[in-house]
Amino acid sequence: MTISINQLTSGMGLLINDAIYVVVEYSHVKPGKGTAFVRVKLKNLKTDQVIERTFKTAEKLDDVQLEERKLQNLYRSGDSFHFMDNTNYEEIVVDRATIGDALKFLQDNLEVVGIFSNKQMQKMLLPMFIEAEIIQTEPGFKGDSSRAGTKPATIDTGTIIQVPLFVDIGDFVKIDTRTGSYVERIKK
Repeated sequence: MTISINQLTSGMGLLINDAIYVVVEYSHVKPGKGTAFVRVKLKNLKTDQVIERTFKTAEKLDDVQLEERKLQNLYRSGDSFHFMDNTNYEEIVVDRATIGDALKFLQDNLEVVGIFSNKQMQKMLLPMFIEAEIIQTEPGFKGDSSRAGTKPATIDTGTIIQVPLFVDIGDFVKIDTRTGSYVERIKK
């Protein structure tokens, strides 16, 4: 669907050069001389690259309808991942390329948000924090404190993160999925 530049809103999806972008922010600029234009900050839905573009007020843009759905990770079959839509209990199969870097923290039964366009998942968003079990790390020693340093540890998804020296195998930790960093140890 084609829209005019005046119909632009934050969060809207746009098709530019065969890629889907989300409008992060925009501002109408009316210079003293010349025609008015709109400065738009856009974020590529697949790569998360942010670009800034200017559009004349007479230009038309291709609108892309984006829909967010809550999904639950069911299981993995080769390079395919199976999710269940929490609203209609439909099974959705997604390839590894669509999941991208989120694969590092994708746990069984984890609830995620899928961004869809034309009934096709474009991107998967993890929750900000996950709780994971430490399955491999060097043993800690009595007296190690949280400020003394860090060591590598493997979590239940197979990803290696840095944790404080006092964390041991079998401990549960809270991880920030945006940065991949340790937040705190959790009692379970």
